[in-house]
This record gives sequence, C-alpha cells and structure tokens, in this order.
Amino acid sequence: MSTTTPLNELIEQLDRAVEMEDCRSLCTCVKDALHNIVSSGDDILPAEFLEPTPGSYARRLLHRDPKGRYSVVIMVWGEGQGTALHDHCGHWCVECVYRGQIKVVSYSKQSEEGDRFRFSPETEVTAGLGDAGALIPPFEYHTIANALDTPAVTIHVYAEELEWCYIFQPTENEGEYQRVRRDLCYSE
Repeated sequence: MSTTTPLNELIEQLDRAVEMEDCRSLCTCVKDALHNIVSSGDDILPAEFLEPTPGSYARRLLHRDPKGRYSVVIMVWGEGQGTALHDHCGHWCVECVYRGQIKVVSYSKQSEEGDRFRFSPETEVTAGLGDAGALIPPFEYHTIANALDTPAVTIHVYAEELEWCYIFQPTENEGEYQRVRRDLCYSE
C-alpha cells in the first residue's frame, strides 16, 4: 500500500529536477511537475496555506530543501493585491497558479545608472489553474497581481530560499525607477 501523497510526489519531482545542470532544462522540469500536480485536481496544500491576509498578499514557506537547492513558497493574493516591480536577485523561479487567476507583467531593463533604472513592459499574461512560467535571469523583472475579485493562490519554487529582493519604485522622473532592497518574510 502506497503512502505517497500528491505533495510528496511534487517534492520528489522537484528533487529530481534541481539535479539538472542546465537552468532552462531545470525550470522546464519544475514547470512540468507543478503543472501536472496542480492540474490533477488534487488538493495538495493544507488549508492554513490558502488564507489571504489583509493589507498585503500572504507568503508562506511550504518546503525548504534540506540541501539548500530550492524552496517552495505559497502566496495568497486577495482582491486588488499585487507586487511592486521587482527581481529575484539573480535566482531562477518558477511560478504556478493553484487557484484563481493572476496577471504577470514582465519587463526588460532599458538602462541603469547607479540605483536608477528604466524598464519597458515586454509581456502581459493572465494565468489560470495549472499555468506555470519561469523567470530566468537576466529576464526576471516583473509584477504579479490578482486578476479577479476572489483570492488567488500561487506556488513559487525558488533557487535556494529567497530572503530579499530588489523592488523598483517610480521616481518623480517619468519612466524612471529607484532600486530599493526589500527583506522578505513569511506571513504568520
């Protein structure tokens, strides 16, 4: 009799994926694993990971690889919640929609002078159940927002554990952003 749960199966698939040397192949395997598990329709996440928080999206650690190769973070987006334009500090990331819909806008860096940047939007994607995408440096600048008026839940697999990132805040100069370090924490 098997005691393998869909969540355990996902972790096993992620463990195999991060053994790959090529970052694009690794991210493709992570995307496939997330898509397959989420699209199966099984409820793999504990209920306490699915609750929104007032004022900001929820960020909860689901799994930290004991070897430090990746982490799995669950984010819950309430109505109108989203991120500032940000990066992932040079780390790859794969994001997958578990519930609801999210809008992801990717940006390309046009110029950089010290901590001042200019970006141009590249693509805008509205993603639904099981849709997964990868952010591979240097193409990592993006925003994420809930696309509906009901909560959305996403699963994020990061290279290592993402403890901080840069956000880019608009300045008084049209089209210019200032880079600011943001320490990240988990909800509850």
